[in-house]
Amino acid sequence: MAEAYIVDAVRTAGGKRGGKLAGWHPVDMAASVLDAIVERTGIDGAAVDDVIMGCVMQGGQQAGQVGRNAVLAAKNLPDSVPAVSIDRQCGSSQQALQFAAQAVMSGTQDVVIAAGVESMTRVPMGTTATLFMKEGLGNYKSPRLEEKYPGIMFSQFMGAEMIVKKHGFDRAMLDAFALESHRRAQAATERGDFADEIVALEIETPEGIVQHSTDEGIRYGATLESIGSVKLLQEGGSISAANASQICDGASAVMIVSEAALKTHNLTPIARIVNLTVTGGDPVIMLEEPLFATDRALQRSGMKIEEIDLYEVNEAFAPVPLAWLKHTGGDPAKLNVNGGAIALGHPLGASGTKLMATLVHALQKSGGRYGLQTMCEGGGVANVTIIERV
Repeated sequence: MAEAYIVDAVRTAGGKRGGKLAGWHPVDMAASVLDAIVERTGIDGAAVDDVIMGCVMQGGQQAGQVGRNAVLAAKNLPDSVPAVSIDRQCGSSQQALQFAAQAVMSGTQDVVIAAGVESMTRVPMGTTATLFMKEGLGNYKSPRLEEKYPGIMFSQFMGAEMIVKKHGFDRAMLDAFALESHRRAQAATERGDFADEIVALEIETPEGIVQHSTDEGIRYGATLESIGSVKLLQEGGSISAANASQICDGASAVMIVSEAALKTHNLTPIARIVNLTVTGGDPVIMLEEPLFATDRALQRSGMKIEEIDLYEVNEAFAPVPLAWLKHTGGDPAKLNVNGGAIALGHPLGASGTKLMATLVHALQKSGGRYGLQTMCEGGGVANVTIIERV
């Protein structure tokens, strides 16, 4: 089978809910990262075979095929470039990347941009479900689904609490992990480690136009006391807003190309796709699936966890990466080395390619060879992508 290569990966700096990116329409935010990746690679936009855009809340300003609208709004892509929008919940743009790689590896296409966008300010989480429920138009749980899972409303929050209990964690452990996420994100920002991956966006302020190029959610100077003071989301539980991912606005993009495209367009690869895995498991505890998806990915690639130099495990809730470490025997020093979603935010459909942007650039800086990315997703699904720095 043909190889697939990453030639660049970019993201916006995260914006807090109602924060610096609140003034950006999600279509224009997505168009900005598409423009940036075309400009940075120097490729003719007309050579892009497809754009695959991850987005979870495809309603309101993200309705009407947000991926295609982003292409139409882009300055560096002609209208002849097609696009599709996909929803695999939090793994939407990681799945976009995997679809893009599959298209290239199959020989069907040569240049594909995988991307993601989510304005959680403008299209709040749950909008597409709650709107219909409020209008009396029913919800996602069909009679057959109710028969199979009686009385169960699938909840990522409840799944996270179940992982806490199953794996013997407690709030102190979750809060300590959250603090480390902020410390690592702060250190990475101060070192300038995100500079190569962030696309700055112009923001209007009372003082004039400024460039938004720093993740807004990092709590500088956070302490265990400040994190521990945040109210628990459920009495008797362990999850709080401080040890869970932050609501976030953002967009991201990764360009995937074939070996032929490298030569034709004079592109320089920065990583090679090694393995693409997606699995489904228990939809109730749901967020535990990255553990078992990683097992399969390592088995299929003939690799061991010790061979992986860096891991990006999405910090939807602190118990997810903690359970992943416990299950895989991974090295905590290799996990989310620049912080994760607890500090940097989790812009739902944009998080997959956002994490890949951070992973591939971190590999470049560290000189590591292999990187692994995984994401827990609603419904008990998980993606795993393994890459090799080249």
